[in-house]
Amino acid sequence: MAPTKAPDSSRRSDRSRRAIHDAALALVTEVGYRRTTIEGIAARAGVGKQTIYRWWPSKAAVLMDAFLDLAGRAAEDAGAGSGSGAGSGGTGEPAPGIPDTGDLAADLKLVLRATVDELNDPALEAPTRALTAEGIVDAKLGAEFVHKLLDPQLALYVTRLRAAQEAGDVRADVDPRTALELLIGPLMHRWLLRTLPLTHAYADEIVDCAVGGLAPRA
Repeated sequence: MAPTKAPDSSRRSDRSRRAIHDAALALVTEVGYRRTTIEGIAARAGVGKQTIYRWWPSKAAVLMDAFLDLAGRAAEDAGAGSGSGAGSGGTGEPAPGIPDTGDLAADLKLVLRATVDELNDPALEAPTRALTAEGIVDAKLGAEFVHKLLDPQLALYVTRLRAAQEAGDVRADVDPRTALELLIGPLMHRWLLRTLPLTHAYADEIVDCAVGGLAPRA
């Protein structure tokens, strides 16, 4: 008789993790963060509660891990489709870096347009809104959201803006961290409040206004 092949536990674990991720994101989209429970996630994923607690200490940890995984896959798909190598500026995993073609405005428009696309993606919008909103009232979750997701993205802007300073395209007295908020702040404000549609044209307008204000004065 041919030897019986032992079950691949790592593959089984990967399938379970993905099922838990998908269940958590689906529930957050359908019922919101507060009404999402470990019990509900386990039932939706077809696993026991103890399976979830073996890997994550809390509901927030499950959702954060699930969202980071989703955002990472979305960023990979976007990068493969565009061929630009530019990542997101808002929700996806960190890209290798914001492009530096020598044209600061063009490089920033490329990245902000990608961010607009992500924020308008239905698969990302609902969990992003849920985690953003809950992070406002849950300081621990908010800090984790910033540390794991936002800070790596913002660091890419700081690096690109410092390169622009060295090239003489941005005033030397400008704090890059403050400058990047001129770019990200208006975009997130419009997205959070839904005041007007979030479009590529708006992203371009933000960049033009910001870069004009950051340029060396005559």
